[in-house]
Amino acid sequence: MALRHFLSLKDWPRDEIERVLDLAAGMKADPSTYTEVLSGRSLAMIFLKPSTRTRVSFEVGMFQLGGQALYLGADAIQLHRGETIADTARVLSRYVHGIMARVFAHQDILDLARHATVPVINGLSDLLHPCQALADYFTLRERRGELTGLKIAYVGDGNNVCHELMIGAVKLGLQMCAGCPRGYEPNQLIFKSTARDAQKLGAPVPEVTNDPMEAVAGADVVYTDVWASMGQEAEAKVRREAFQGFQVTPQMMAVAGPEAVFMHCLPAHRGEEVAAEVIDGPQSVVFDEAENRLHVQKAILVTLLGR
Repeated sequence: MALRHFLSLKDWPRDEIERVLDLAAGMKADPSTYTEVLSGRSLAMIFLKPSTRTRVSFEVGMFQLGGQALYLGADAIQLHRGETIADTARVLSRYVHGIMARVFAHQDILDLARHATVPVINGLSDLLHPCQALADYFTLRERRGELTGLKIAYVGDGNNVCHELMIGAVKLGLQMCAGCPRGYEPNQLIFKSTARDAQKLGAPVPEVTNDPMEAVAGADVVYTDVWASMGQEAEAKVRREAFQGFQVTPQMMAVAGPEAVFMHCLPAHRGEEVAAEVIDGPQSVVFDEAENRLHVQKAILVTLLGR
């Protein structure tokens, strides 16, 4: 059997994604059933980018499943001193049962997976963020039951979260429209690839517009992210100017569907990409999303590392 990784939702067929979601729901409902399922198993967690939710959810998740997680910060391993990704993958594979990595360059994730002999999980790269997207769709399924046919509107920077949400929408049968400022649209290769996949699967083809209100019209989910991601701090001032009109406000939420929820992967900048009245209001499910990172990642871990 081929070694299985979790690098993007693109690599997993819909039925397997749904099995992970079903497993996450079972774990959330009855966590005590799974307390020893990864007993004796270990996960190396490489963090070239710092994190709150990714670190805590994976570390606590392994603990709750009876396993062990090792935090490997950028300054704590030899990658900091020039050891190659390939050598790191080979060495860690001799010690642990899985590797989760949160990196800048997506190529680092690909190289880890290419050279590891244990499953590799993409905890985030500059291109894709599958753990976040899967938790988002799990959260939406909790709220609405069925995902097929729902519309998700993404407002803001066409970044790694936007890319993975788009990939997941095609896999799970949702309509997605990204409203981004000119010059900040999603990666064209990702967009074209998901459009081709949508046509093959008979799913709605994702859309991109420079009009945020057009994107949000009738949506079941309004989603945003920070305007300047980690590593883009030098661009923050330019981005604030470019993103004027893209803040998710109560007025924007009013254009969405009657049962629309607001989502954000966090951390959030109130008064910048989202108004405080929205993120702290009754339509916001951002803390449900954050909690569900734990349950979904536990399901990924059991799927990949379970005996």
